[in-house]
Amino acid sequence: MQIRFDIKIAERYHSASQKSRVFTEAWVDNEAFCPNCGSSLSQFQKGRPVADFYCPKCREEYELKSKKDSIGMKIVDGAYRTMLERLRSDNNPNLFLLNYDLRSFEIQNFFVVPKHFFVPEIIEQRKPLSETARRSGWVGCNILLKDIPLVGKIFYIKKGKVESREQILENWRKTLFLREEKEVAAKGWILDIMNCIDKIGKGEFSLNEVYAFEKQLEQKHPNNRHIKDKIRQQLQFLRDKGYLDFITRGKYRLS
Repeated sequence: MQIRFDIKIAERYHSASQKSRVFTEAWVDNEAFCPNCGSSLSQFQKGRPVADFYCPKCREEYELKSKKDSIGMKIVDGAYRTMLERLRSDNNPNLFLLNYDLRSFEIQNFFVVPKHFFVPEIIEQRKPLSETARRSGWVGCNILLKDIPLVGKIFYIKKGKVESREQILENWRKTLFLREEKEVAAKGWILDIMNCIDKIGKGEFSLNEVYAFEKQLEQKHPNNRHIKDKIRQQLQFLRDKGYLDFITRGKYRLS
C-alpha cells in the first residue's frame, strides 16, 4: 500500500479543497480495500448524498472524510437530523477517516469506523446557524471520535506505518456481532463497557476495575438503578461473543 498521494492528477483544479478531494478519493480508489471481504472498492458517481465508495462483492458502503492536519477528537459532519435518521437506517455507511501531511503529501493515518459503532451518543448537535447566515437555522453535527472504543477504529495506516491486510480483516471481524444488536440503547451499553475496558488500559483486568466506572455510568444512565448488575451482564455478553475471555472468578482478558 502506497502512503503518498499522486498529486499530479489534481493539477487542473484550482482550489485547495478540490485538489484535496481529487487526490484523496483517487488514493482510496486505488489503494484501499473492503475490510469486510478484502475486495477492491468502487467509487459512486458524484452527487450521491451519503456514501463515496462501495464494495461490489459484499455491498458495504463507505463515506470518506479527510483532513490535512490531525484527525482530532471530533469530525464535522452534515445535518444533525439527517445523521440521526441515518443511524436508524440499514444503509448507513461505514466511515473512512484519512489525515495527511500537506508538505510531503504522505498519509499519516487512515482508518475505518464500522457503522455498527454509530449510536446517538457519539453524535453532537451543533448550534443553529445565525439569522444572517445563508442557511439560517440549519443545525449541523459532529462525530465524537473520542467516544468510539479503540476497537472501533480499524487502521490501515497508523502514524505512517501500513498494517497488514490479514490484521485489518481480523480486526473488522472481531466486532461484527454488534450488528446483531438492533436496539440502540442496548448497543450503547455495550459500547460504554468497551470504553471502560479501554480506559483500564490492560489486556487482563478485574470486575472491580470495571466497577470503578459505576458513577460515570450512573450519570450516563440515570434511569438504571442496577449499574453493577448491568456491568456484569455486558461482560457476560462480550464473553459469549468472543470479545473477552473469562480467566477465573472476577478476572477477564481481551481476546
